[in-house]
Amino acid sequence: MNTATGSPIPAHVDPLIVWKQTDQMQVPYQVFTDPRIFNSEQERIFRGPHWSFLGLEAEMPEPNDFKATYLGDTPVVVTRDRGGVIHAWVNRCAHRGAMVCRDRRGNADAFTCIYHQWLYDAEGNLRGVPFRRGLGGEGGMPSSFDMKEHRLPPLRVATYCGLIFASFARDSEVESLETYLGAEVCAMLDRIFGRPIELLGDERQVMHANWKLYSENTRDAYHGSLLHLFHATFGLYRSTQKGGCQMDTQGRHSLITATKTESKDEVSTGGLRTYQEGKFSLEDPSLLTGTPDFSDGVSLVILAIFPNLVVHQIANSLAVRQMLPRAVDQMELVWTYFGYADDSTEARGSRLKQMNLVGPGGLISMEDGEAMELVQQAIARDGEATSYIAMGGRKGEPQENLVNEAPIISYWDYYRRAMKFTLLAS
Repeated sequence: MNTATGSPIPAHVDPLIVWKQTDQMQVPYQVFTDPRIFNSEQERIFRGPHWSFLGLEAEMPEPNDFKATYLGDTPVVVTRDRGGVIHAWVNRCAHRGAMVCRDRRGNADAFTCIYHQWLYDAEGNLRGVPFRRGLGGEGGMPSSFDMKEHRLPPLRVATYCGLIFASFARDSEVESLETYLGAEVCAMLDRIFGRPIELLGDERQVMHANWKLYSENTRDAYHGSLLHLFHATFGLYRSTQKGGCQMDTQGRHSLITATKTESKDEVSTGGLRTYQEGKFSLEDPSLLTGTPDFSDGVSLVILAIFPNLVVHQIANSLAVRQMLPRAVDQMELVWTYFGYADDSTEARGSRLKQMNLVGPGGLISMEDGEAMELVQQAIARDGEATSYIAMGGRKGEPQENLVNEAPIISYWDYYRRAMKFTLLAS
C-alpha cells in the first residue's frame, strides 16, 4: 500500500514514482525532499531531452572569453573561441576528474588542470599532456594513447536572441531550440531582446530550498499581491490589474503578464496585509519613475522557461535568473541585470535604481526566498503529505486573470511526464 495515495501499488512499480491523480493538483512533498528523486532529475531532466540556460552572449563579447557555470549539478564551461563560435563542455579533466576551470569568468585561449597540467583549448580538445613520452626514456603514456580521444565532454549548444542554451541530449533526442521554446516564448524573447543589450551587473543567492519550489514561485500569479507588500502598496502589481498567463503547448514554460491599469475598486482589497496604501511612502519616489520601454502597456513580465531560466521585466528592471540545483534542499540563483546599449543616461540610472526591487535583498524579491525556505523546513519529514493546488480550477490552461494557479498545474503535469512518474487513479 502506498501511504501517499492509499491505493495498492503494482509489484513492478517503484513507490518513489507513484503520483495520485485527482481533481486537484496534489504534489507529494517527497519531490522536494527525497535525494533519490533529486538524483533522478539530473538524468531525466538536466541530462535529458531539454535545453538548459547557461548565460548571455553579452557575458562573453570577445574571442576567448569564457564563463564557468553549472547545468543541473554538473559543472560546465561556456567559451567563445577565436572565431566567435560558442562552445560548452563539462568542467572535468579527462585524466583524474579534477575541475579544470576554477574562475567564474575570464579570457583565455587554453585551460590547464592544476592537478597534472593537462591542457585543453576553448573547444575542450586535449592539446597537451606533460611527460606524455616519458622522461629519459622511462615512463610516459602507452603508444596507443591518442589525445583526440580524451577531450572534455562536449554539450550541444544553441542560442536564441543572445541567450545561450545547452543540452546533453543527442540531435535525435531533443527538438531544435526554437521548437522547444515555442511560439509564445520566442515572441516574448523577441520583444525583450529586440535591441542590443548591455550588462549592468549580477548577484548570486543561495536558498535552502529545493529548486522546484522556485519553479513554482515564478509560475504563481496568485501570490504576487499577497506576499509582496511593496508590490501591492506602490501599485507595481495588484491582483485587480489586467493580466493573465499563457503556457506553451507542452505545458513546461509559462508567461505571466500584467499591465499598470487596474480597477478603481482596488480599495476593496484593503483588508489584505500587503495592501498598505497611505501607511508607507517612498523617501525617494524616483525609484519608481522611468519611461516605459515598450508601447504595449505591459509593465510586468515573468517568463519561466523549463527547466532553469526566468526572464523578467518589472517596470524598467530587466534581468535573467538562472537556477542552479545544488542539493535536494539547496539551490543557487544567479541574477544577471541588463539594459539596452542605446539607453540614455536617465534610462540607465532608472534601471540601476530599480535593481533594488529584485535580487536577494530586493524590496520585492526578498520575501520569495523566505517563503520557500519556510516550505522546505515544514515538509522535511512529511514527504507523504501533499500540497493542494486548485486556484482557478484544476486546469493547466491559459487564463485572463491573476488569481489562478494554472501555470503551476501545467508545470507539474509536464514534470510528471518528464520524470516518468506513475499515475494512480484516486
